[in-house]
Amino acid sequence: MPEMLGNRDVGLLALLRQSYAGWTQARPYPLPSETRLEDPMLANCGRGTWDDIAQFVERSGSSSFVRNVIWALTELYGLGEGRITPANWERLDADIRRRHADDGWRAEVLDRAGIKRIITDPFNDPLLNARKSLGERYRSVMRINALAFGWHPDSCDHNGNSAHRYARRIGHRIDSFDDYLAFLDRLMDTLGERNQVGIKNALAYDRSVNFDDVDESLARRAWGQCNPTPQQRKAFGDVVVDRLCRLAGERNIPFQMHLGSALIRGSHPMNAAGLIERHPGTRFLLMHLAFPWSRELLGLAFVYRNIWLDLTWSALLSPSYFKQSLHEAIEVLPDESRMMIGGDNWHVEETYGAVCLMRRLIGEVLQEKVEADYFAAGDARRLARKLLSDNASQFFGEA
Repeated sequence: MPEMLGNRDVGLLALLRQSYAGWTQARPYPLPSETRLEDPMLANCGRGTWDDIAQFVERSGSSSFVRNVIWALTELYGLGEGRITPANWERLDADIRRRHADDGWRAEVLDRAGIKRIITDPFNDPLLNARKSLGERYRSVMRINALAFGWHPDSCDHNGNSAHRYARRIGHRIDSFDDYLAFLDRLMDTLGERNQVGIKNALAYDRSVNFDDVDESLARRAWGQCNPTPQQRKAFGDVVVDRLCRLAGERNIPFQMHLGSALIRGSHPMNAAGLIERHPGTRFLLMHLAFPWSRELLGLAFVYRNIWLDLTWSALLSPSYFKQSLHEAIEVLPDESRMMIGGDNWHVEETYGAVCLMRRLIGEVLQEKVEADYFAAGDARRLARKLLSDNASQFFGEA
C-alpha cells in the first residue's frame, strides 16, 4: 500500500506492530460484539521504549509471527546476537530508520528475496493502480467487500470503503438497483485499465462466507435503506458476490477468497462450497489453507476442480502446521498446478522472512518426500519451481 511503501518514518516498533507480530498484542479487526475506531496496527506508535519492544520479544517471543520478524531482522541488519535485547534494540531501531529513509532499500530486499512480481491487495484503496503507484514489479487484485455493502451511499465495509465512492471515481451514476448491477459489470470490464489481475473476496472479516441464499427480490428491498434487516443485508451481499463470480468466470478473471480465522464462526471453507459449485467456470484461489480447516479445504479442492490454493500466511502462523498440510496437499491435489505461495506482509523485512521461511519449509517437505521414496529428486525440483513461481505466473497470466 502506498501509505506503507512510501513511509520513511519506520522504526523497530512500527515493524513489529505492522507485521503479524502485531496480532499477538491486538487483533486488527473487531468482532461483531466489539467496536473500534482505529486499527491498532496503524496507530501512531513513535519510537517507543524497551518496555514496548519487550511486549513482543519477551511476552510473545514464542509466537511464530514474532520469530519470523526477528529472524528477518537478524539476517538483514546483521544482528549478531540473533535476538533483540535491551542492549541492542536502540542500535537496531536506528539502522531500520536509516535504511527506510533510503528509496532503494525496499527494492534491494525484494531482489535479495528473489521476488520478481508482487500481486498486492491494497484494501484501503481497492481501485489503486498498483503498477502506477508502487512500481513496475506490482500488480493488484480488487477487493470486493465494499461492493457487498452497497445498498446505501453511506454503507461501508470494515475498512471504511464505499461502493458508491468507487462509482463516482469511475464516472458511473447509480440511481437504482439495476444501475448498481451494471456498475459491477463496468468495474470488472475496467480491471485491466488499473493493472488489476483478479478480484478478492475478504468478506470473512465482515460476515459469513455462505453466499447460498441468492434472493434478488430480498436484495432489492435492501436498496436505498440506511439500516436494512440482517436478512436483507445478507441477500444483497449474496446477490453481489454471486454476480461477481459469474462475471469473473465469463472473463477468465481469478477470484481470490479468504477462508479460515477472521470472523471464525462463519469462515469455515464448507460454507463456500455452494458458491464454488454454482460457478464451475470460475477459477477460485482459496487462501491461508483455511486455517484451522486445511483438510476440509483439501476435500473441496479434490472434489471441485475449479479450486487453486494460495498458501499465504499459513507458514507464518505455524511452520509445523504448514509442513503437515503441505505433505497432505501434495498427496491429495489432482495436479501440480494447484498451489502457490504468498507473503501477506506490509514491510519488506517481514516479506523477506516469509519468503525465506516458505522456501525452507517447502524444501524440507520435498526432501522428506524424496527420502521416503514418495518421488525422485527431479520430481521434487519440478514441484518446487511450480510452488515458488510457475503456478502463480500461469494462474494470473504474468508469465
